[in-house]
Amino acid sequence: MRPVALLLISSLWLATTGFAQHNPETDEGPSAPPNILKTQSGIVETGSMGNAAYRIDVPANWNHSLVVFYHGYSERSFHYRSDAQLHDQARPMFQRGFAVIQSGYSQTGWALQAAYPETEHLRKYFTKKYGQPKETYVAGGSMGGALTMMTLELNPKPYVAGLDLCGAVEPTYEWASRRFAWRAAFDYFFPGIFPPLVPTPQDFIENDGLRQKILAALKAKPAAAASMRDITYEHTDLQVANLMMYITWQMADFQRKAGGNPFDNRNYIYTRSSEDPHTDYALNDGVHRYAADDKARKWVATWYTPTGKLTRPMLALHTVFDPLVPATSMTLYGRMVEEAGFGNNYVQTYVHREGHCTMSADEVGRAFDQLLLWVHQKKIPQAGLLR
Repeated sequence: MRPVALLLISSLWLATTGFAQHNPETDEGPSAPPNILKTQSGIVETGSMGNAAYRIDVPANWNHSLVVFYHGYSERSFHYRSDAQLHDQARPMFQRGFAVIQSGYSQTGWALQAAYPETEHLRKYFTKKYGQPKETYVAGGSMGGALTMMTLELNPKPYVAGLDLCGAVEPTYEWASRRFAWRAAFDYFFPGIFPPLVPTPQDFIENDGLRQKILAALKAKPAAAASMRDITYEHTDLQVANLMMYITWQMADFQRKAGGNPFDNRNYIYTRSSEDPHTDYALNDGVHRYAADDKARKWVATWYTPTGKLTRPMLALHTVFDPLVPATSMTLYGRMVEEAGFGNNYVQTYVHREGHCTMSADEVGRAFDQLLLWVHQKKIPQAGLLR
């Protein structure tokens, strides 16, 4: 698809989803007088706008530039304490003299629909109160990485570049339907452990009792447990147990927000469940097949299907083994950027690490330094291992 067509699609999408509309709940400033904490390191402002908590950090050595930071997927509402230290993903920017702003979002779970406009409102509030930044960067981890990508695609004008940390940047439908298919596979190998997948009970919660039940079932059927580890790219039974609970909570979240089941595994062919191909044959023949609700599927596609129209530099940093957002899933977004004609604006790097978003603060800082060199000196970072 040519860039002009992509621009038209993005403009139409913004108009039809209501981002250009006045929202009196969020167009005002803080809902109550904010809490201001002044320390030797700078100013911390916390408060709420509508139903979204927020935090603003302005360092004492402020360079008059800004980082808009998106937090990741959370099953609980975000709240900010002004006396708490910034987390490892945002602290390196603050230490380099950048102001950092964060919205807690008014929604939990997959919250792009709320996070994007609420964070944009916070950015405008910051500019009005603290002054127009010299430069503005966008960054985020996990779901926040997806929001970083989405922001640069849909609203690039305020920004000079972005840093995607362990982001779920492939189309939402792609990764979420894959997880949906994995839960269906688990039900095939271990029936009766979980409540129904469709509809997933809205009161489902992750708990240690269920975790122990899953682990016992995996231990009792080692061949099936090995199949689940292979299918989900996990290394241990504990990772499988945690992932299956997380997916179940996530499916309830999607079904609630989308108004039905958005996912379909009727066309999904299961592979690599065992070195014996007959295991794959039996799984594909026996797994329960689900049909998606069209309206719900469209909701997931809206929040969000990337266009690849990346008109600002974006550096991505991932761990080699990520049990939630596999590093291999980054390949699809890179291809979309290339096909849209913006391949020079995307660089993927990695660190030698296991776990989701487990890069260190030092590694985040080094990646951010490379992004600054890219912007200021046109020195494009080297793809691959973070140097």
